[in-house]
Amino acid sequence: MDDKLATKLEILADAAKYDASCASSGGVKRHSLGSGGIGSVTGNGICHAYAPDGRCISLLKILLTNYCMFDCAYCINRRSSNVRRARFTTDEVVKLTLGFYKRNYIEGLFLSSGIIRDPDYTMEQVIAVARSLREEHLFRGYIHLKTIPDASQDLIAEAGRYADRLSINIELPSEDSLTRLAPEKSTAGIRQTMGALRLRIDESREDKAKKRRNSGGFMTAGQSTQMIVGADTARDTDILATSASLYGSYKLKRVYYSAFSPIPDASPRLPLTPAPMMREHRLYQADWMMRFYGFSLPEVQMATLGGMLDLAIDPKLSWALVNRDIFPLDINTASRELLLRIPGLGPRVVDRILSSRRWRRLRLDDVARLSRSIARMRPFILTDDWRPGALTDDGRLREKLSPAPRQLDLFA
Repeated sequence: MDDKLATKLEILADAAKYDASCASSGGVKRHSLGSGGIGSVTGNGICHAYAPDGRCISLLKILLTNYCMFDCAYCINRRSSNVRRARFTTDEVVKLTLGFYKRNYIEGLFLSSGIIRDPDYTMEQVIAVARSLREEHLFRGYIHLKTIPDASQDLIAEAGRYADRLSINIELPSEDSLTRLAPEKSTAGIRQTMGALRLRIDESREDKAKKRRNSGGFMTAGQSTQMIVGADTARDTDILATSASLYGSYKLKRVYYSAFSPIPDASPRLPLTPAPMMREHRLYQADWMMRFYGFSLPEVQMATLGGMLDLAIDPKLSWALVNRDIFPLDINTASRELLLRIPGLGPRVVDRILSSRRWRRLRLDDVARLSRSIARMRPFILTDDWRPGALTDDGRLREKLSPAPRQLDLFA
């Protein structure tokens, strides 16, 4: 790699690090390309490496350029920001992607861009990279493209034919906050793009169902988005309400949360201190409660105090402490829905419990063998040989179950 290209890579990889909404889940084999070709999103030799906070690090994650005509207050690459600027050509991005893939550094590409000239022109440049990889180089690896706000629906539809996943960031949980901090962006326009993508995904799945199972599709890994946490005064309940609306209305695969961090030459409209990383972590936990544990939005909101999630304990434990009247639950008779509400029990362990109790009644040791979180469960469960006794009414239960204070370094 020559020095000029290496310098561009240094600048544009660093500029892309603030976007959390990249992951390679949901990709499929691309049989439509025929035999041969380069790469695979599901085959042997493809390993997924995730940072401790869940970010996927096995993708080449870069911006096409960090020049931008928008001036979003929270963005390091905003028009008025005093940062080093660079721009890749489409051929340079293709060369880097193929080169890194062949060295087994990555499994695919996450490509975003600042907005140059106008949204359609920028979107065309992003699409040109994906088109070259797919059609000229028969690249079968994973491609995630960030769609450009206000780009034409035809261009976004074309992007979906080459990409496994598209995403457009909702940025902030409320329209008022977006208007104040990013006046050139529109919540209505972002949601319109999400709606159009959902319709195209649904149509593609209907077409695929009528044809052979392994045929190609439109954006097989769906769409995702990202919200910045702590750049405005939104409470956790507001953020989760926006997420619930996005999941319900647009069938998003995932909402990513990114804790706000102060940037150089920041606008006075922004906070002076960063949002706690633990707050981001708790939002992910609450998000999973809604997506995988069967909790409704009002139930998750019950786990908050003044609209904010407790940073000391996880939201599922918070909910259980608020709803002590339904506990303890009998491991041998409780429904799957209720078992998922027990602190320390996740879907996999619950399914093992349901399978095991078909053959025998479970004792505390049996549950301990199925889960490593038995200490957290004890105050909330009954088995043939266990009753929580005084733990049920212990006013210090929250303190007992709180983890020891520690520094959460999610970027270690």
